[in-house]
Amino acid sequence: MLARMTSEPEQQIGVGTPDAFQRLWTPHRMAYIQGENKPTGPGAGDGCPFCSIPEKSDEDGLIIARGESVYAVLNLYPYTGGHLMVVPFRHIADYTELTAEETVELAEYTKAAMTALRTASGAHGFNIGMNQGTVAGAGIAAHLHQHVVPRWGGDTNFMPVIGRTKVLPQLLADTRRLLADAWPRPGV
Repeated sequence: MLARMTSEPEQQIGVGTPDAFQRLWTPHRMAYIQGENKPTGPGAGDGCPFCSIPEKSDEDGLIIARGESVYAVLNLYPYTGGHLMVVPFRHIADYTELTAEETVELAEYTKAAMTALRTASGAHGFNIGMNQGTVAGAGIAAHLHQHVVPRWGGDTNFMPVIGRTKVLPQLLADTRRLLADAWPRPGV
């Protein structure tokens, strides 16, 4: 049964100090907080999701595009709609371990990601980067990955700033399909 919507905040016992704020629960975030899908160790065989994703179909793995040495995949725990990562197939932890060929393809896929995101969603700008090591904020430090986060004017609204909640307007499967369709094809 759906709860009745009112303009009066509901006070619930056990949820902390009463304040005038309503709560928008995002229980799916608990999977990330509790470390679901995190590797058990640093090796490729230690449950690394970035090693297992390429074994899936593009749709099941949320893969947007595959290259010779890297692939682009949607982030399961996105900062914004369309947040994707460019990931080498090879299980390495540090940017300095990339070969020259892998470095070039990672850069080219980052450019292609920006193009696809602009085409599919009209992104105004991007946050692009890597967190190298756990102390630098890498959620999965054992496998290198570069984030490409699309941004729009005014996208830092009250929800993430005050509500500490991100509102994503589209299912990941739908976003994957749009970006895969918008991915630049060589020679086209």
